[in-house]
Amino acid sequence: MSSVLIKNESRLGLKLVAPAVGIIGLLVIYPILFNLYLSFFDVQLNGSKTFVGLNNYTELLGNPRYYHSIGVSVIYLIGTVIGTTVLGLAAAILMNQTFRFRNLARGLILLPYFAPVISVVFGWQFIFDPVNGIYNHVVVDVLHLTNERENLIGNPDSALFVVILFDIWKHFPIAYLLFLAKLQSVPKDLYEAAAIDGQNPWGRFWHVTLPELRFVIATVVLLRVIWNLNRFEDVYLLAPNVETLPIFTYYQAFAGIVDQGAAAAISVIQLLVLVGLIWLYVRKVLKW
Repeated sequence: MSSVLIKNESRLGLKLVAPAVGIIGLLVIYPILFNLYLSFFDVQLNGSKTFVGLNNYTELLGNPRYYHSIGVSVIYLIGTVIGTTVLGLAAAILMNQTFRFRNLARGLILLPYFAPVISVVFGWQFIFDPVNGIYNHVVVDVLHLTNERENLIGNPDSALFVVILFDIWKHFPIAYLLFLAKLQSVPKDLYEAAAIDGQNPWGRFWHVTLPELRFVIATVVLLRVIWNLNRFEDVYLLAPNVETLPIFTYYQAFAGIVDQGAAAAISVIQLLVLVGLIWLYVRKVLKW
């Protein structure tokens, strides 16, 4: 192949990828760089900026609310990641068995994920409504476990666990799909050999299923951590009093004492954490 032809193919390749690179640069790279730029300024809503250097970062590291939001985010991440992984795995193992109406059940499991978030949020708010909610009706009027109705969403401590339950219910179908796809590719001979060796169902799960799902489990856990570290709409719509890092960033930028420079600094630190997690996913899970 001549050098001229190689150069022409290289130019054609550059022309073909140029639109995609331009769109990525406009929608992804530019906002990241502009946010990094804003983190060194005191930014007001009217657009005025005053250069403050690293002052936003030093003030942020001395802000107790920032550390509180980190603690809330850690609890939120641990609860949602473990919950979605375990529930998704349990649902996948169940749906991998043969029974009547299995295909219908497999489809129904996906409904929480595809349902519009605003609709299901209103449904969950009704469930935990302190006056007419189903939860208080069952606990107080039916089971008589307590005489007082509780506003679980109104209390930040209990609202955090409601948000965790909501996220598990809403997003476990993704883990379920990944696990089910892998389970269907596991050779039946492995289970038969384990049964011949005297392994009971738990032994077959521990020695066959888990080793086969190791890669998928690592993928699900890391992806859920990355996604939920940025989760905003579910938490804010259901319980805006639960200050995870994205919610805290929003309040810094647009509510109370508006400080968009500090919000940009939070975003930069969060970006660095996400880059580290993505690197871990690429190197340790994908083995690139």
